[in-house]
Amino acid sequence: MSQKEIDEISGVATTGHEWDGIKELDNPMPRWWLWTYYATIVWSLAYVIAYPAWPLISNSTTGLLNWSSRGDLRAEMVAAEAAKGDYTAAITNATVEEILADDTLRQFAISAGGAAFRVNCVQCHGSGAAGSPGYPNLNDDEWLWGGSPEEIYTTIAHGIRFAGDDDTHISEMPAYGEIFTREEINDVVQHVVALSSGGDLSGPGAEIFADNCAACHGETGKGDIEFGAPDLTDAIWLYGSSPAEITAQVRQPRHGVMPAWQARLGDTTVKELAVYVHSLGGGQ
Repeated sequence: MSQKEIDEISGVATTGHEWDGIKELDNPMPRWWLWTYYATIVWSLAYVIAYPAWPLISNSTTGLLNWSSRGDLRAEMVAAEAAKGDYTAAITNATVEEILADDTLRQFAISAGGAAFRVNCVQCHGSGAAGSPGYPNLNDDEWLWGGSPEEIYTTIAHGIRFAGDDDTHISEMPAYGEIFTREEINDVVQHVVALSSGGDLSGPGAEIFADNCAACHGETGKGDIEFGAPDLTDAIWLYGSSPAEITAQVRQPRHGVMPAWQARLGDTTVKELAVYVHSLGGGQ
């Protein structure tokens, strides 16, 4: 057996490993560290025996304590459902107006509706409900189909141009690119731009607008919620307000589709969503 080399400076034996002239010392681990390490081994064995640990085909070992975080969560969820059961039942049996008139129900509906909105609606309307091109902002006072609580409820329940619901909102703007000449489209676009900018309304587009567009948008361009026709006199534009963007919409309109949520989420959740959306600050 060869004798271990002793480092001259520290007086500690070396391991025999050397790299680039540097020799590794064979320092023993501190006793406190070793005892801590042994304690963790004992603790792990006790944990494996007491708590769920080993995975099986469809579950895992339960341990002597028969405890699991899933079990705790399940019990908490049952308790939470029981706690809110009375409120949910009250909302089920109330109209949207009655919910809004009851402060307790209204606050509960806002919380529940906000949760449902974050799961189902933010994909189009955004996390803050501010919308994006083609998707309405739910925070302002401009509503294509009406912003009263009941009108919001109806829109959420039955959707817009949704083929699977007989009561869905239906409206469709004609593709005037197939009807008007390029010059006529340009004239009516200039008139529409003037409606929102306060420009000259006496141009050639005025007559075209009166003959073809006023039936839905109104003679003054204020829109009509019965047809879902937007107000053309404000600064709120679903598909853009530049002449090029308005021209594209006049020539070949885009018709957005909103799902009917009543069949998917149930009437109670639709009421909660209506109350939540109304609480955002828009609405009437």
